[in-house]
Amino acid sequence: MLRMPELPFLRPKKQPLIGVDITASAVKLLEIHPQGSRLQVASYGVAPLESGAVSDRRIKDYKSVARSIKRVIDRTQPTTLRTAVAVPAAAVISRTLSLPRDLDDEEMEAQVLLEADQHIPYALNEVAIDFQRLPPLNPDDDTQPVLLVACRKETTEQLDQVLEEAGLKPVVIDVENLAIERAIRLILDQLNEHQAEEGQIVAVADIGATTTTLNVLNDGEIIYSRDQMFGGKQLTDEIQRHYGLSREEAGFAKKKGNLPSDYFTEILEPFKTATIHQIERQLQLFYSSSNYHDIDYLILAGGSSVIEGLPDMARHQLGATTLVANPFAKMLLSDKVNAQALAQDAPAMMIACGLAMRMES
Repeated sequence: MLRMPELPFLRPKKQPLIGVDITASAVKLLEIHPQGSRLQVASYGVAPLESGAVSDRRIKDYKSVARSIKRVIDRTQPTTLRTAVAVPAAAVISRTLSLPRDLDDEEMEAQVLLEADQHIPYALNEVAIDFQRLPPLNPDDDTQPVLLVACRKETTEQLDQVLEEAGLKPVVIDVENLAIERAIRLILDQLNEHQAEEGQIVAVADIGATTTTLNVLNDGEIIYSRDQMFGGKQLTDEIQRHYGLSREEAGFAKKKGNLPSDYFTEILEPFKTATIHQIERQLQLFYSSSNYHDIDYLILAGGSSVIEGLPDMARHQLGATTLVANPFAKMLLSDKVNAQALAQDAPAMMIACGLAMRMES
């Protein structure tokens, strides 16, 4: 088969992995271990990226990204170098096929290849392919649904290259949406403690550095996803422009909060308003393309979700119960994990968390 055996998309893995999330502004590494019936954060770290090292969801400067990853590895000393990383959902072609359920794995693989040629608009030698059997819709059916996943090899190979440059061993390439779903299960468990019911609609707004992604889930499965070019970089840029700072100075000042008193009224409040407007606009697009007219919960994720007052503003303007994502709320922490730092970074660690959880599969 044409998939790369050492980099499967969907094959379950038993050993602990480092989840690596490479964004436009930072690299994030997370290692999770099982501890009885619970999970433990064994190690984690975040390192900023140089400007332009990653652009338009593509790695432009491999050595720079690898250096940032190495810095995190040296600082956190993970117990494994086995790594899971994800490609954007937009880079993936997925189809659900209906195939005979009595095929063995070798026969199923051959049949998937035949079907793939009809569904993938690229030469098969240019793509990495994987598949996963799904539960039959009816136990008496002679067929079963099979999920076909394909991605251009150039996309997977650039991730492979930068991870190996950093000294890591890539063993899983996942899809960002699937990683998010995995992490969201932890959040949904927290919601269940607040009497969340089956069938309720949960929206997750991930406010990154340059992109805000809205994922809407029903019963823990993503039913809608959309990216908008808006994020925390706009706030950094405005701080830089307004106060005549360098990019690094503006980013540091934003994080530490040591800015003049007019910052809150002149810059921060307009940014918060713009953020809520972006989320509201994305929700309206979801409503207009579906049979849904409201959501039950809004979860804010990403680096900008921790801005003071943003959850209250979202709750007031959007009318939904709103909370900031923390997938680690019920996890144990190893002695070398700084609990305060992890709590601050938690909303931006959703993809890394979902990737590290692959060891549970």
